[in-house]
Amino acid sequence: MDGVLKYRGQTISEADIRFVQQMIDSDPKISRRELSRRICLAWGWVQANGVVRDMVCRGLLLTLHREGRITLPPPRWACSGLIARRPDLVTIDQTPVIGTLSQLGVLEFKLVRRTPEEQLFNSLIAQHHYLGYTQPVGEHIKYLVCAAGRPLACLAWSSAARHLGPRDRFIGWNAEARRQNIRFIAYNLRFLLLPWVRVPHLASHILGRMAVRVSEDWTRIYHHPIYYLETFVDPARFRGTCYVAANWIMLGLTTGRGHNSTTNKKTQPVKQVLGYPLVKKFRQRMSEISA
Repeated sequence: MDGVLKYRGQTISEADIRFVQQMIDSDPKISRRELSRRICLAWGWVQANGVVRDMVCRGLLLTLHREGRITLPPPRWACSGLIARRPDLVTIDQTPVIGTLSQLGVLEFKLVRRTPEEQLFNSLIAQHHYLGYTQPVGEHIKYLVCAAGRPLACLAWSSAARHLGPRDRFIGWNAEARRQNIRFIAYNLRFLLLPWVRVPHLASHILGRMAVRVSEDWTRIYHHPIYYLETFVDPARFRGTCYVAANWIMLGLTTGRGHNSTTNKKTQPVKQVLGYPLVKKFRQRMSEISA
């Protein structure tokens, strides 16, 4: 880790690392949370809605600490935090939902992040999604889709991967445009149709409804729109039929190396990359570079 460090699109210099350690040394009793907040403000790591990028910063601090570049103050809590904690499990009615889309009636799309229903969302993902629950880092939103008050599906959208060959070639942007405009992509981190819900075409219908509203909801929360959606599908498990039926585009395959890989060896399953442009001139908008 000589010279500079690249972390989630940010370049961290030796001077930056010294600055962090000096901040710790000047206030040895500082909490890790407060340290992260001060660094975010000093470096301008602030989202468009004014919220500091606390979890990104804390991830960087932990990386530097583990590599011996800084010495963090002791954690205030023995628990490693919300990211590692398994959600409290919630039991709900699992009576089969069988029928047609029209028989379901009106579908309600509930934004549940930072609401009392977020615990239910997290629990359903933890219990019924094959990848389990992982707390998203950075910008993200969560939806419960309900009919007649009963949850049918869960969707989570988060910040996108910074480097993704099939997507980057499809958009046609350069490295600087990607760095500036990656925030205009929302990644479909989780999509769960609850296992007792068996309604033909429901999954593709939900994806179509999502495409209409996700940018508006994102703009209200994070003060910038979304121009493009993306996701991964594991072809060993799924065919991605609902995405294709909702007019998503298959773009290619991942390398299987993962975003933290430092070698050319495959460490994860190779997945299909799918994308969905939300606006006609998405390539133009996402290739614009500000001075």
